[in-house]
Amino acid sequence: MSDVLAPSESLGDAQDSEGRSGGGGLVRYVASKIAGAITSLVLVILLGFFLFRVLPGDPVQTMTRGRAVSPEQIAELRERFGLDLPLWQQFLDYLFGVLRGDLGVSYFYSRPVSDLIAERFWPTVLLAGSATILAVLLGIWLGTRSAWRHGSRFDKTATGVALTLWSVPTFWLGLIVLMVFAVGVGPIPGMFPTGGITSPDTPPGVIPYVLDVAHHLVLPCITMVAVIFAQYQMVMRSSLLEEMGADYLTTARAKGLRDDLVRRRHAVPNAMLPTVTLIFLHLGLVVSGAIMVETVFSWPGLGLLTYQALDVPDLPLLQGTFIVLAGAVVAMNLVADLLYRFLDPRVRAS
Repeated sequence: MSDVLAPSESLGDAQDSEGRSGGGGLVRYVASKIAGAITSLVLVILLGFFLFRVLPGDPVQTMTRGRAVSPEQIAELRERFGLDLPLWQQFLDYLFGVLRGDLGVSYFYSRPVSDLIAERFWPTVLLAGSATILAVLLGIWLGTRSAWRHGSRFDKTATGVALTLWSVPTFWLGLIVLMVFAVGVGPIPGMFPTGGITSPDTPPGVIPYVLDVAHHLVLPCITMVAVIFAQYQMVMRSSLLEEMGADYLTTARAKGLRDDLVRRRHAVPNAMLPTVTLIFLHLGLVVSGAIMVETVFSWPGLGLLTYQALDVPDLPLLQGTFIVLAGAVVAMNLVADLLYRFLDPRVRAS
């Protein structure tokens, strides 16, 4: 009896051992990714201080430009901003402030940097989030159709338009869109606001406010979508082209499935993996990539705030926005790394 049960017991032990090994591997994988993200974030915090110290321009001189200011008043401003301290002492003050969650006070706005960032964060999320969702849906749809009709007129047209828009500078495209659809050119009247997130004459109430924000959102959102949808389209098209020659698609067709079902049920899900990875890897970059669009359309988000801070230069504000924008990239990369392990069996096997 014991001889019969021995192989089962051995198999059970082996499975338990494999399970424990797999669980340990998962813990090590997650721990290594989190440690890498923390290391990157620490480097971002350190770099955030020194990076903006090399910018040309003196904040005090810029803020007092055109005013009759005595040397004593300039010295007082330097003392208030802490610019009269040695660089190492400024660095330690900055470092301990970040550890306490205090990003300092803006030179230009005379308000806590964390309050300014919290105030401008959601307009950026609204713009970048809306544009990303639309770009992903449009890119996947066009990429799927282009690959399935590879070499057709639709494929050539869609690919050519996507690559052209991808290569256009964002600020140039934004200015063209602004001039045509906000100002009006020839028979095309100006249909949208030229900037901002709301109009001063918006009627009171939630629905008028939402409609007014949506009206202001159209042009900056279209500009962002036009620039970023091509990357999703190209990746989806390339992934699907690789899958189209696979044996399992031939088997599915041999079973009598219609071509649309073969594409939707078998080809597209297997080709989605690189696209999903790309979406998460670019989520953090999308927030920082909104700087140009927000500046052109005067959208009151983090991008416009960063641009205004660069003009002074407002060092605490630049440091704070840099940490938030770079931290978003690090966080999204960490999510992509963790998600990739669950989506791709090859990563689990490695």
